[in-house]
Amino acid sequence: MALSDVLRTTLRVARILDSLGVDYFVGGSLASSLHGIPRATQDVYLVAATTQNEVDGFVEALGSDSYLDEEMIREAIRRGASFNIIELETMFKVDVFVAQNDGVSQTEMMRRQAIQPGEDPGETLMVASPEDIILQKLAWYQLGDEASERQWLDALGVLKVQGSRLDKSYLQKTADLMGVAGLLRRALIEMKR
Repeated sequence: MALSDVLRTTLRVARILDSLGVDYFVGGSLASSLHGIPRATQDVYLVAATTQNEVDGFVEALGSDSYLDEEMIREAIRRGASFNIIELETMFKVDVFVAQNDGVSQTEMMRRQAIQPGEDPGETLMVASPEDIILQKLAWYQLGDEASERQWLDALGVLKVQGSRLDKSYLQKTADLMGVAGLLRRALIEMKR
């Protein structure tokens, strides 16, 4: 799917979350593409601080253009898990992860950044910070027994593009908390080659 289609769908969901007053940020491959080296993606990873109070408005706003299961959304919120939305026209999937109350997750939400992904200056997406994307990608790489070259290359791409703009102190401190300090060191060494 073309990046423009991905952005169009993501912006639509973001506008709905904004209208409901729900804090969110885009993570995963779309965020690493926006902060680093663009690549095609089959879905979007979004973290939202949603509660049961917003479910009716969310379901109504998405309407019949999307497949979603209201009870699955409510259950995901109760469990602090995830749910998905599938845009019927394109069959594009948005995975929505319910924001957690732990320190790392709260810090990610506070550090998110507004990015203008297209030509329209009025259209913005809240995106995880470059540092948090690197750390997310390293964590997923580690969870996958370091087999996913895509996760590794996404992390390296953000490191390369963002370079000296990165908050290295935050990266190292949070990498220690997340248990990916060794991978971060390895990535930084690889970037110097």
